[in-house]
Amino acid sequence: MVTKLNRIREYSQNGERVENLASLITVESLKAIHFAIDGKKAAGIDGVKKEAYEIHLIDNLERLVERMKRRSYKPKPSRRTYIDKVGSKKKRPLGISSYEDKLVETRIAQILTEVYEPKFLETSYGYRPGRSCHDAIKDLIGKMSGKTSYVVEADIRSFFDKLDHDWLIKFLEHDIADRRFLEIVQKFLKAGVVEKGKLLNSESGSPQGNAASAILANVYLHYVLDLWFEKRVKPRLKGEAHIVRYADDFVVCFQYWDDAIRFYNALPGRFAKFGLELAEEKTRIMQFGRFAAQTRERSGKGKPETITFLGFTFYCGRNRANTQFVVKLASSRKKITDKLMRMNQWIKVNRHLPVKELIARINRSLVGHYCYYGVTYNGENLKAFLHQTAKYLYKWLNRRSQKKSYNWETFRYGLLRTIPLAIPKIYVNLYD
Repeated sequence: MVTKLNRIREYSQNGERVENLASLITVESLKAIHFAIDGKKAAGIDGVKKEAYEIHLIDNLERLVERMKRRSYKPKPSRRTYIDKVGSKKKRPLGISSYEDKLVETRIAQILTEVYEPKFLETSYGYRPGRSCHDAIKDLIGKMSGKTSYVVEADIRSFFDKLDHDWLIKFLEHDIADRRFLEIVQKFLKAGVVEKGKLLNSESGSPQGNAASAILANVYLHYVLDLWFEKRVKPRLKGEAHIVRYADDFVVCFQYWDDAIRFYNALPGRFAKFGLELAEEKTRIMQFGRFAAQTRERSGKGKPETITFLGFTFYCGRNRANTQFVVKLASSRKKITDKLMRMNQWIKVNRHLPVKELIARINRSLVGHYCYYGVTYNGENLKAFLHQTAKYLYKWLNRRSQKKSYNWETFRYGLLRTIPLAIPKIYVNLYD
């Protein structure tokens, strides 16, 4: 099976339309996915979870594959739920697929990854093997540290809800000749969602939470944005220009104002052609780069504006010796405020736990925070996050009963020396 997937990648690298993809959805491949799936994941509308499906696993998988061969397989609608959207009062919709459909979605994602990894551009980072948020950030820093003088920061409004099914299938047909495989993808796109007991048809979009939605989103933006920018936009520009995209978030750097404004004006029309819409309140063009500070100071505009990307605020700075320009990062204030609110609420709800267990669970959250936000020049923000977490812990431990358990001295020099909170650490050097 691995050999067949590698052969697909070879065909794709050679520019050939690949065939016989549906034949790769086998009992063996779905069985391997079954054992790799987290059994604690939420169930879909049928209520079936991993343990129940495993009781008659082989029979279930054989019937599933047989239905696919007869083209009678029909995915169930997703169960819609909502989660908090970080840094906003809005909720993010998620689609929870039925367990059997999760297996097929995951296999589709694996196959599409082999087809499109050789085709995706180096400027695309989101949900790709071997590429992380920190890789995208490093790339963007490198681009903004060169000849960049202007930056377009853009946001696509409700991208996963607006993704046009007809265009997506056209993009897939450009690279895939297997009609049976494309029919399976179409069935998932049209399966619909169930919200509050009501079935809603899916005329557009791909539910977030679907195992294949990330790779489908990358395919869509590969053709709508990445290739368009590389093949049509850049050759018509006077100076250097670079794009860095992570899923549906992207930043574009320009050397000259005229190039930046032309792209900025062309972008809404390009997106509208494919059913997408820019969030105007989050899309802007600004001065940024090594010359931005002097230019803005001469024109009386103050300090250069900042850019927000992947939970970080990018700003123009100087190195420690104050001898050269450096793009610096800080944790996004909006994101950190939201995370601290969640931390405060979690400690409040769980303050009844034994202190050792409570701090151990807080430490797991802190280490996860440090692993992501622990980047060069961001150490002070990590310390501030730890300090605020400690204040929340102190507050709620003293409200476990009517009697106050600690004063600040006994808390800081007694409890936290015996059971310490995780110390901040810089995990990622963005300038190596």
